Amino acid sequence: MFETLRIELDARGVATLWLARGDKHNALSGQMIEELSEAAEQLGNDKAVRVVVLAAEGKSFCAGGDLRWMQAQMGATADERRREARKLAQALYRLNTLPKPLIGRVQGNAFGGGIGMISVCDVAIAVPEARFGLTEVRLGLIPATISPYVLARMGEDKARRVFMSARLFDAAEAATLNLIARVVPMADLDTAVEAEVSPYLQAAPGAVADSKRLTRMLGPAITPEIIEATIERLVASWEGDEAPEGIAAFFEKRRPFWAR
Repeated sequence: MFETLRIELDARGVATLWLARGDKHNALSGQMIEELSEAAEQLGNDKAVRVVVLAAEGKSFCAGGDLRWMQAQMGATADERRREARKLAQALYRLNTLPKPLIGRVQGNAFGGGIGMISVCDVAIAVPEARFGLTEVRLGLIPATISPYVLARMGEDKARRVFMSARLFDAAEAATLNLIARVVPMADLDTAVEAEVSPYLQAAPGAVADSKRLTRMLGPAITPEIIEATIERLVASWEGDEAPEGIAAFFEKRRPFWAR
């Protein structure tokens, strides 16, 4: 059914949603974004699913937006860019409101949209080798559609350390920023994920879903109005002078005019 994702479901009702573009560092293409939205809806509606693990094939967890897809946006109209941004916003929203526990298995690097993917997990476990970064500003863009989830996860004070500098940080710092719950060696990663999964199999699934909805109701507001505002902010950044320069510089293997 999916070309960029893979779903495995075990006899206990534990579904593993695999990002399956390992050869592309699981970069978020337009197709992958659409499939993530479909997968979230499918898993949310499947009564056989008790817990979902978000995992990734290959060396990277998620390298952020696919640069070829982003390059294509340079020739798009504002309405076309708005539609593409809304697809990512919808996928993140569906993952964030999934009525099942969502456990992140972070086996490698996560940048840009990959940070957003981790932020919509209820808990995420990472390996020490993983590196992280909100790298959009290097390309003249902003971390817009992921921002409600990043701020909800980190809190404004911690997010401001990394949100607009594009600096990379390691797994230990990711834990201090609340992005990651635990850092464990690769050999222990599956055991650590299982330790997060197994308690849910003893809990009433309806009560788990209601409790998750309650946390979202009482936590930072992520309303349709806020989501639309982030979409408009992203479209505006595409329309500026810096995004064309940043993306062109990347593909031309040169420094953008602002780099010192």
